Amino acid sequence: MNNKFIDELIVRYPSLMNNYESIENSCKLLIECFSSGGKLLCCGNGGSSADCDHIVGELMKGFLKQRKLNKIEKNKFSDEFLANGLQNGLPALSLTSQSSVITAFSNDCEPALIFAQQVYSLGNKGDVLIALSTSGNSENVVYALKTAKSKELKTISITGKHGGECKKYSDLCIALPETQTYKIQELTLPVYHCICATIEDYFYKE
Repeated sequence: MNNKFIDELIVRYPSLMNNYESIENSCKLLIECFSSGGKLLCCGNGGSSADCDHIVGELMKGFLKQRKLNKIEKNKFSDEFLANGLQNGLPALSLTSQSSVITAFSNDCEPALIFAQQVYSLGNKGDVLIALSTSGNSENVVYALKTAKSKELKTISITGKHGGECKKYSDLCIALPETQTYKIQELTLPVYHCICATIEDYFYKE
């Protein structure tokens, strides 16, 4: 894959050069997932929770492109406002935004399994889980990855330099070259923006 977005990313953030392959392969894995009708699940805590929502937002609507419906898609609507206003999107869900499930399961069952329960309920073979943990050792994130593997999902983790436990249970680990939380987070955003841009460019030609 000739990836102009990763090339640009490396120019802007030279420290990510060693992550080129893992980022590129993550793009390929997600393209394969969406091409086969799969969906993306995302989980993480704190700032990583916000990143999950952000990733989903870039995939479910236009990011760098408008993704307007084509003529065939528009003709399925009798309402012109809908036909002209909707955009094409890719199926993605942030597990951190499901407040009722999270609070109910935390209260009634086991707080450490708030993401694992959702992966078990929602995940299917061919789907992908992106797990974000700056330490790579967030307990609820690791359990989500373990559950994903048992359900035959593909797994991508975005972590700090050492990868932690997440790396053990991930098909791909983007281990960013920092150890301090805020510095890892500062690199996380441009990485997933790059991934989202690559996916969008593949599926939506304008």
